Amino acid sequence: MKVGIVGAGMVGSAAAFALVMRNIAHHVVLVDRDAARAQAEAEDIAHAVPFAGAAVIEAGAYDRLAGADVVILSAGVSQKPGETRLELLGRNAAVFREVVGEVRRAAPEAVLLVASNPVDIMGQITQRLSGLPAGRVIASGTILDTARFRSLLGRYLGIAPQSVHGYVLGEHGDSEVLSWSNARAGTVPLASFAAQMGAAVTEDVRAQIDAGVRRAAYRIIAGKGATWYGIGAGLARIVQAIGRNEQAVMTVSCITPDVLGLRDVALSLPRVVGAGGVSATLWPELDAGETEALRASAQILRDTMDALGV
Repeated sequence: MKVGIVGAGMVGSAAAFALVMRNIAHHVVLVDRDAARAQAEAEDIAHAVPFAGAAVIEAGAYDRLAGADVVILSAGVSQKPGETRLELLGRNAAVFREVVGEVRRAAPEAVLLVASNPVDIMGQITQRLSGLPAGRVIASGTILDTARFRSLLGRYLGIAPQSVHGYVLGEHGDSEVLSWSNARAGTVPLASFAAQMGAAVTEDVRAQIDAGVRRAAYRIIAGKGATWYGIGAGLARIVQAIGRNEQAVMTVSCITPDVLGLRDVALSLPRVVGAGGVSATLWPELDAGETEALRASAQILRDTMDALGV
């Protein structure tokens, strides 16, 4: 499987490293406007290949993306002091006009996987710029938030996070929705499992886990400036599902025709991911509070996109 990555910063390079170390891609190409940075990252990761499997990792121009099955878009500009979120979005949209055009020219058959923040909006912008069907433009969405939810809940219950089945829906951001009402441990509803384990999920426990998920990025950014390992692994997991045609259920973001009465909103729901991208969207059974929170999250995204005027 050949994977291109546009944007060789910490997120892009972490994704490349995960792809190589997990033997997901046999060929990875890093593209960046800072060619020296891309070359350095490619060379550094190449030195890890002997400890993993067989893979070629290189840096190059857009033409080197030819034949890529997936192209990860992790490019973008940083927010300037005093700059509003909409101003930042406008500048990133301008960057993506160039990037998406070059990627589509070089790798017209590739699935586009968006990692640049704010990821839901950037995913919707990418779909509009590319003209691709919605399912072939995927944003990483809440895949990392879902992993955080499962990790913290598994830690509290004393079980592996892989045995926890719970999702974070909506925006990858402050309005995201933890779907407690349908969370399970194995096949057992959460409340029943917690009672059997003697670890009741009280309102205080929920509040602590909610804050742990919702505020995770803020804590990490305060400590080291940015997040990259978690999302890098999440991007690699999505690429694996595409490359191996897994039809895996993941909370990724793409444009949804109708979200509780709101039209054409890009946000995260459980979706079936395989060759070609997203093939189906699954609507979880939510309680009334979660349903209203999901609609509010969708409204925030809809309003932001409308204000951007792309």
